[in-house]
This record gives sequence, C-alpha cells and structure tokens, in this order.
Amino acid sequence: MKRLENKVAVITGGSNGFGEATSLRMAEHGAAIGILDMDSKGAELAHRIEAGGGRAMFVQVDVTDEAQVRDAMQAVEQRFGRLDILVNNAGIEGENTPTDQLSLAEWNRVMNVDATSVFLCTKHVIPAMRRAGGGSVVNISSIYGLVGGGDIPPYHAAKGAVRLMTKNDALIYAPDKIRFNSIHPGFVFTALVKRYANNAGMELDKAKAALDALHPLHGTGDPDDIAWGAVYLASDEARWVTGSELVIDGGYTAR
Repeated sequence: MKRLENKVAVITGGSNGFGEATSLRMAEHGAAIGILDMDSKGAELAHRIEAGGGRAMFVQVDVTDEAQVRDAMQAVEQRFGRLDILVNNAGIEGENTPTDQLSLAEWNRVMNVDATSVFLCTKHVIPAMRRAGGGSVVNISSIYGLVGGGDIPPYHAAKGAVRLMTKNDALIYAPDKIRFNSIHPGFVFTALVKRYANNAGMELDKAKAALDALHPLHGTGDPDDIAWGAVYLASDEARWVTGSELVIDGGYTAR
C-alpha cells in the first residue's frame, strides 16, 4: 500500500541530503513531488522520479525570497492540482564562531535560511492546504534545536526557533486540519556535516569515528532514517499527531 497516494508534497532543499531522500521515499509512496532548491541537481532528481513512474517537478528558488517562494508554491499547485505536504528542509550550518565574535551579517544569513524560510514557505502553503481541506507540514529542526552543543550560535538559535514555530503553528492551524510537526535528526554524514568537519579542521574519517561514538546506537544516521520519519508524519497514519517532536538521533539526546 502506498502511504501518500494522491498527495502532493513540496520539499525545500529537496535536491540533496535529507531532501533528496525524502523526495525519493515520498515519491515511492505515491506523492507527486515539488522539489524546491537553489541547486539545479533537483532537475535531475525530478527526471529520475518521473523515469521511475512517479510525478515530480523542480523549481529553482531562493527560499529566503518571499516572491520566489509564493510563485513556487503556486507553480506546484497549478501543475499537480493541490498541495498536501510541506517539508521545510532547506538549511545551512553557518560559521563556527563564538557569539561575541560573530558578525550580524553571518547571524542574519543563517537565520534567514534556517528559520525565515520556514516562515515564508509556511505562509505561502497555507492557502493551498486550506483549499485541499487540510495538510501536513514537517519542519526539519535538529538535536541542536533541543540541546546545546557549545558551537555555531545562529544554527542553534534558528533550529530552536523552528521547534517552537512548529508548536505554535500546530495550535493556530488545527481548526484547518493542517498538522505541524518537527523532526530532530542527530548526525547524518550529509554534505552539511562534512562541511562542518572540514571547517573544524578534522579529517573526514576521524570526524565520522568521533561522531559515531556520540550516538548510543554506535553510528551516524542515514538520510533515509530521516526521510521515513517525514513519510510517517505526512501520512494519514499520523492524522492525530501535531505539535510533536520526532527525535531521530541514535540515542544522542537520551542521556
């Protein structure tokens, strides 16, 4: 049984990492996919999905630009006839600089991509979800939206903001049958984590070994670990789940 049959999903940052895995898994379960990303690799991914019998389109968009976000949501709705699912996945890690040395420009850059984009995409998907009679918004936060790590201040602040934006919007839009939930991944060796290791001056094999040891299940995660959580929260299986935090972290925050 396909868990997302006849649904339409928009996935930001959908070309790579968590976004790519989520696009593939949701398409596999019957959803039409709107891939929103700056990276033109999204066009290749949309072609792969369609070549496999699914439905997909790519829209190259800066998710911090309100007009581009509005137009992208409209384009996906016009192509597929409705919008049921939004996965706010786009994100960057930012500079690992202490708060007292951090520039305002860097703070704003990370907050815009990691938090303001969630606001903009949510704002412009709500009318379409109302027309569809409801929907599911899945916001990708982080374990560092739950606990501190002693590094990357704007990343922690943005991911914490996403966590509470999720809860607040869950209350606001419950009467519209629009659900909001957040996912809090542990370390998954995506391009973002590799950049983080490189910026810290760590060799990748040593960085992975160090990160593996932080997770009680002994190992970093896989993008599909996060994607399957998004599939669940987007599906009707989660019809009574809203305002929740799905922590997928190999036990990192269980201590």
